[in-house]
Amino acid sequence: MKGNSRIGAEKGAGKMESDASRRRDSTAADDLAATEGQTPFTRRLSPPQSAVRNRVDRFGELFISAVAFVVIAIIFLIFIYVAREAAPLAWRTIDGISIWSPFQTPYTWQPVGGVPKFNILPLIVGTLKVTLIAMLLATPLALAAALYTAEFAPPSLREWIKPAVEVLAGIPSVVIGFFVLIVLASWLQDAFGFQFRLNALSAGIGLAFAVIPLIYTVSEDALTSVPKLYREASLALGASKPQTAVRVVLPAASPGIFAALVLGFGRAIGETMIVLLASGNASMLSLSPFVPVRTLSATIASELGEVVFGGGHYRVLFLIGVVLFVITSLLNWIGARYNRRLRQRLSGAA
Repeated sequence: MKGNSRIGAEKGAGKMESDASRRRDSTAADDLAATEGQTPFTRRLSPPQSAVRNRVDRFGELFISAVAFVVIAIIFLIFIYVAREAAPLAWRTIDGISIWSPFQTPYTWQPVGGVPKFNILPLIVGTLKVTLIAMLLATPLALAAALYTAEFAPPSLREWIKPAVEVLAGIPSVVIGFFVLIVLASWLQDAFGFQFRLNALSAGIGLAFAVIPLIYTVSEDALTSVPKLYREASLALGASKPQTAVRVVLPAASPGIFAALVLGFGRAIGETMIVLLASGNASMLSLSPFVPVRTLSATIASELGEVVFGGGHYRVLFLIGVVLFVITSLLNWIGARYNRRLRQRLSGAA
């Protein structure tokens, strides 16, 4: 009996020693994992540090939301102010001008004279004509430069091309307009024998100089953001590098490129100083690009400081501002919707 109790005591002591050694080995493994950065359990942040980080994130979210709300409110208030100044046209001003006067015949903008004429159709046509000329000139040049920079230029050359093109965006529009007025318009007339030295073509070329940097920058960013996997897959299937750039990269970046075109169009349609200096500033209703034009923005800039406050001419100029605001907003809305559908089609969602 004593021998059996001794044997049982020895077995119990051995079991306790083995359990203790197992616990020591487990503790040692946990310490080793902790020193190697591989903790067996996820360590949570201490409550004070987690609370501070949550407060910072919440403050950043509120700040961004507040800035966005302020920007939207400013745009809305500007539109309300412009519309309020044009509102008296709805019930006819003292000098007999109503809201329908800018849309009645004859199609002439002649606000000063015995019988003032306020038809804004020549201004709308001139604005769209100059803008289309600028976009037709700027779009292929900007897209070609962006495609070359993103796909073909060596890295050392790319570091020089993009800043050099973007420098054009820093040139004041009045400087571009003055250059077209003094130099470029005379060159074009001597080369092609235009009847009018200042016309829609010269103004469109000047606008193209202002639009190219914007279209180039946004398009180059869109082309660069295309995943490298697309290029590698195309090259692996046997396509050449130019084929890959035109048939794979360019369609994949089409939403960003379309957004660049919308921004460029909005920039051109609202430009003032270039068209004021280089377009001839004559309201002629014609589709020819070789005759002088007068745009909506240039009309406001040149006449608002000389009109009688509160008069009919004053109200019509603010109505032109409303029309210009509506045109740009409508174009941006249509562009955003088309861009959204294009993204859905490329991602296979539509």
